[in-house]
Amino acid sequence: MAYVDAFVLPLPKSNLEQYRLMASTAGTVWMEHGALEYREFIADDAAAGKLTSFPQSVQMKDDETVVFSYILYNSREHRDEVNAKVMSDPRLAGMMAPGAMPFDGKRMFWGGFSPLVEF
Repeated sequence: MAYVDAFVLPLPKSNLEQYRLMASTAGTVWMEHGALEYREFIADDAAAGKLTSFPQSVQMKDDETVVFSYILYNSREHRDEVNAKVMSDPRLAGMMAPGAMPFDGKRMFWGGFSPLVEF
């Protein structure tokens, strides 16, 4: 059964290229350690809502946009195995250090998801 880790974060528009480089490295690392897919998306149709929205969820500022990403695995167990390898990979050490990320990690949210419906 598939398993997905999903992430949503605010990204200053001025840091788009820095984030793209970081995400490219992270994607390479995750894929090399066994992830089935690694995808990063930037909002182009995610308006602020009246009660809830992607922009509101990350307290988006005027100079920011929203990034949504996911990593696909075979199962939760597979995800745990892959992530254990990823977290010990030295290529990510500098990128994950406090203050090194090109976005405010305090406003990022994430979670692991099991399938509900599959086609």
